[in-house]
Amino acid sequence: MVQAFTIDSNSFPAAKVTSIGQIVSLALPLAMTGAGLIFLVITLKAAFDILTHGDNPDALKKAYSSIANAVLGLIIVVGSYLVIKLLGVILPK
Repeated sequence: MVQAFTIDSNSFPAAKVTSIGQIVSLALPLAMTGAGLIFLVITLKAAFDILTHGDNPDALKKAYSSIANAVLGLIIVVGSYLVIKLLGVILPK
């Protein structure tokens, strides 16, 4: 016995995604939120290290390096977001 049904957008919400652009549009805000949270955690940990290891120059150097790397990573993520949005406007649909 074979049972079959038609997949439409009402019975299966994933059927609404018909192109790669829609997948990117759905995943991009989640990726940006994740990158922001990672930036926040790294920055808070480095700030805590600065506060607790103020007399150790090696620990301070490592903490400042962590903050610089976190800022650089956030700049790269925001830059890639802007490039993706720009390509979405420039490229035809």
